[in-house]
Amino acid sequence: MKDTFQIGKITFSDRAVPVISTELDLKDFLGAVMVRWGINRVNYRVSPGLYAVGSPVATSDVLVTANYKLTFDTLRKNLTGLDVWILVLDTKGVNVWCAAGKGTFGTRELVHRLKEVSLETIISHKRIIVPQLGATGVAAHTVKEETGFNVHYGPVRASDIKRFINYGYHADREMRRVTFRFNDRLKLIPNDFMYGKYYLLGAMAVAFLISGISSNGLSYKDFSGEGGPALLNVFFAYLSGIVITPVLLPAIPARLFSLKGFYTGSLIFLVLLLFGRTGNNIFETGSWFLIIAAISSFVAMNFTGSSTYTSLSGVKKEMKISLPLQIGSAFMGIVLLVIGKLNY
Repeated sequence: MKDTFQIGKITFSDRAVPVISTELDLKDFLGAVMVRWGINRVNYRVSPGLYAVGSPVATSDVLVTANYKLTFDTLRKNLTGLDVWILVLDTKGVNVWCAAGKGTFGTRELVHRLKEVSLETIISHKRIIVPQLGATGVAAHTVKEETGFNVHYGPVRASDIKRFINYGYHADREMRRVTFRFNDRLKLIPNDFMYGKYYLLGAMAVAFLISGISSNGLSYKDFSGEGGPALLNVFFAYLSGIVITPVLLPAIPARLFSLKGFYTGSLIFLVLLLFGRTGNNIFETGSWFLIIAAISSFVAMNFTGSSTYTSLSGVKKEMKISLPLQIGSAFMGIVLLVIGKLNY
């Protein structure tokens, strides 16, 4: 079955190349919404190979991208009015930035794809444009040696492609700047929320179980009376790390994401404390501070994988420091919560 973004074919050098639309339709919109919520994300991809936009000729530019459909759609919707070729690499359905780090958007795949589509028989120049966020995976000198093609690193954002080409394949400082704006962070929250849902359910199950403990053992009365508030406390802690921290990211005075999450978790705890939702004695109150802060810190730390201004070495260092503290805080919180329940 033909993809809806394919609107025809162009015959060039005795081969048929799919022509794609630069307009997104309802199917594209719904697919994007679903994948933002983590639905069918693994399979949201297009076939690797060569595509045409407009009516490209032998002198037209070649843009390289990933086969993650959200990336593919972002690129093609910014190409209205251009006649270009798009070379899609097989990144296993992963975006350019992440695939470059994993090696699937890399030198070997680029060289392989250039040879497979016989690009040298289609275009008359030796210029290919690779997105800047894919630069870590592509060695330009190796591509040149093995294929003869010169790699030009394009802008960070697909919206700057036209300006980049018009500037003679030169990117100014603004085109090179990697940003992580409010809208960028907001788009990532639904998928991160769904990604951590099993952590959330596990933490809620533990909190609910402990809520039924009393000096007389497990009590249905305590389950019914304390279970709901316990579940809400855990849920608010999760929201603190997965929603509030990303939204307020630049405004939170800390470099470590885990520390940012600790701050927002502490704020949530204070709000719950004001509303009398942190237990019946000092043990329970102290326990909820430790638990809420630990959950918020841990979940916020996971956002490092979504940010474009964290490094692998930095993430590993942060996890080495923060993870033991988060585990210790959660464990001590659980112990204090049990003690508080037994003494109420």
